[in-house]
Amino acid sequence: MKGKAALQAVGENRMLKREDLLLYLCTDRGLSLGRPITETVEAAIAGGVTMVQLREKAAPTGEFYAIAREVQAVTRRRHIPLVINDRLDIALAIGAEGLHIGQSDLPLREARRLAGDMFIGVSTSTLEEARQAQADGADYLGVGAVYPTGSKADAGEAIGLAGFAEICAAVRIPVVGIGGINTANTAAVIRAGAAGIAVISAILSQPDIEAASRTLRMIIDNGAK
Repeated sequence: MKGKAALQAVGENRMLKREDLLLYLCTDRGLSLGRPITETVEAAIAGGVTMVQLREKAAPTGEFYAIAREVQAVTRRRHIPLVINDRLDIALAIGAEGLHIGQSDLPLREARRLAGDMFIGVSTSTLEEARQAQADGADYLGVGAVYPTGSKADAGEAIGLAGFAEICAAVRIPVVGIGGINTANTAAVIRAGAAGIAVISAILSQPDIEAASRTLRMIIDNGAK
């Protein structure tokens, strides 16, 4: 399925294709060198980003909603799934394709009951959390921090590549590596069993966002062969 039909399948039938997770951008306006969020998202998608997660930890609800609408206009036009971080209300209000929640957010079973056909990802950092999220119905996992990172204040202690690989091997659903991932270690994360990588500063803090995305995507595509 291509283009608009593929995007409708994600939103209407809770279908999440593994290839959607290859290069997963998590937004952070504070790390984007002052560039408008729509500009950064547009450039990242042009370079090969396959999914966008909108993270607005400090934004009031009205502002978050307005930003979500702006970003959604870009992702819909480019036929890329948009995932809302933490805020189920925002995801429902804009009709986002997905929701991503952490261990301290609304429990997955409750989020699933309310979210309808939206797909849901869960952040995990331990084998126990990963297995529980799978049992509760997560569509994919964001696992990490794989490496030490300064991009996410709540990332916790790095689990290392061995810990990441153990979680990948223990679950059936796709796993996305996050935390300290860059051009130097992307291939190792893919080889460890990742369906893809999630990055922030490796794309958003680079002078040329499109070029940074294209380089990461090339590494991923080569590593997945």
